[in-house]
Amino acid sequence: MTTSATERGAAEAEAATFPYKRQCPFTPPAEYKEIVEKDVSQVTLTGSGLRIWTVAGYETIRTLLTDPRVSASRKHDNFPFYFVAPPEYRTETSFIGYDGQAHSSTRRKAALTFTSRQVRRLRPRIEEIVDDHLDKLLAMTPVVDFHHAFSLPVPMTVICELLGIPQDRHDFFIKHGTALLGGHSSTEERQAAIVEVNAYISELIQLKKREPGEDLLSRAMADYEASGEEYTDRDLFNMVRLLMNGGHETTASQISLGTACLLENPDQLALLLADPSLVKPAVEELVRFATIGDTAVPRVALEDIEIGGQVIRKGDGILCLGLAANRDPEVFPDPEKLDITRGTRKHLGFGHGVHHCIGADLARLELEIVWSKLFQRIPTLQLAKPFLEIPRKEGAVIYGLWELPVKW
Repeated sequence: MTTSATERGAAEAEAATFPYKRQCPFTPPAEYKEIVEKDVSQVTLTGSGLRIWTVAGYETIRTLLTDPRVSASRKHDNFPFYFVAPPEYRTETSFIGYDGQAHSSTRRKAALTFTSRQVRRLRPRIEEIVDDHLDKLLAMTPVVDFHHAFSLPVPMTVICELLGIPQDRHDFFIKHGTALLGGHSSTEERQAAIVEVNAYISELIQLKKREPGEDLLSRAMADYEASGEEYTDRDLFNMVRLLMNGGHETTASQISLGTACLLENPDQLALLLADPSLVKPAVEELVRFATIGDTAVPRVALEDIEIGGQVIRKGDGILCLGLAANRDPEVFPDPEKLDITRGTRKHLGFGHGVHHCIGADLARLELEIVWSKLFQRIPTLQLAKPFLEIPRKEGAVIYGLWELPVKW
């Protein structure tokens, strides 16, 4: 027998608002225990008070994310923003907020720049960028905030170089990326960030049209022209926004959390130091273990959907909880244990289905290079304060740390 959203008990309606706080950066919130047991259940969102569905099971999430009856569009009234979102969040979106043909055609154009061959070409330059920032880090006097001195500028430098954005604009994008995806921003701050970032991207596109270079944006325009495929400024705009938002804040958060995780698990770090070839499986395991995008997969039901013993009504908002799915013991034996030899790509750290992260290979390459070089060059790296005292980005779209003080 199934129950609908309107048939839930009054006691559940009184439940604490979502998102919940993690017990520690790598431990699911205590409230997830009941959510996991139910698989499909309801929560109340903090920012809006909206009642939405959560889906926690690995297979249930995979099924839902391939179901054409769910939408990624932010334009739906009950789209599950768990913060107060400015109107631009519903209209100014990249193709991750598109459905159907609009999504597939726009994504296909952007994917021209993310083929495995294109990403492999970037390795030498990313290695140079990582080494350069390690040089800068080693020139500092500990204690140093690793997050701001290294984790943020490395992926930002990669992305800005890819797009041909000058060095003096890097701080601009770091600031606005934090405003857009961080957990402390007001509606007004998010709105201002959208306006300023959009204005700059529009200017950048016009500049590259007039003065093309060797950057990714210029190459994308040249590829379109050579193939005879039609494209618009909006296609280019989407690609740049996706790279700036998805390729910077996410990678920076993963670098800091993954580094802290290795420092907190010296047995696993010792394995990596003893066998550098373990870096590829280590990347997969650290992405699974941290799941920085736990609540970053929102959807809306386009029709009534029966799943996990519940009926999700047309128009209801849904959040797929990646952290819960990535701790599913039926998929990941002993899931609470960090095991860098596990190395499976079955995790949902990069999503699933048609909206699987288009930049996953680039992120993997950056993380691989970072964790290969970091501990080789600074083998005595250690945290400068107890890990649980380090402030975390609770309630952020992308989970992470506000700082990471280290010494060596």
